[in-house]
Amino acid sequence: MTNPYALPATTHSYLARAAESLHEAIAADEIPTRYACAHVAALRAAAALLAARARPAPARRRPQKNAWVLLTEVAPELEEWARFFAAGAAKRAAAEAGSTRAVSEREADDLVRDADRFLAVVEQALGLVPHVPCAERLAVPAGRATRSEARTGVA
Repeated sequence: MTNPYALPATTHSYLARAAESLHEAIAADEIPTRYACAHVAALRAAAALLAARARPAPARRRPQKNAWVLLTEVAPELEEWARFFAAGAAKRAAAEAGSTRAVSEREADDLVRDADRFLAVVEQALGLVPHVPCAERLAVPAGRATRSEARTGVA
């Protein structure tokens, strides 16, 4: 395990903020809010890893890259996660704009669980002990696999 004191303070800050966003998602009564908070939690988890691993490029003009593109460059092993969350960015924007049709309850619940798993993956990638999953508070009806379980084959 990595010494947690060796990680930048910003990494710890982003991890704490990711956990806060995840708890907000779990507590949210409104579906769009749940989805948006879960997506922000994943984004903050990615930012934590970037804060720990990314090295600034030379000051010459470089094109702007979003966090998910940067994540695949800094942590190629997380490319599938980055593509997954990048694909949900437009839905998050619509949910944040107040669209009640942007996402279904199932999508929001699945994203909360996926963001929870992603936060644990990031913590592990940083050499930290992963948090105890908190998304289990969202009950999954028997026989209904989450998207990540269907993707990974792990229940």
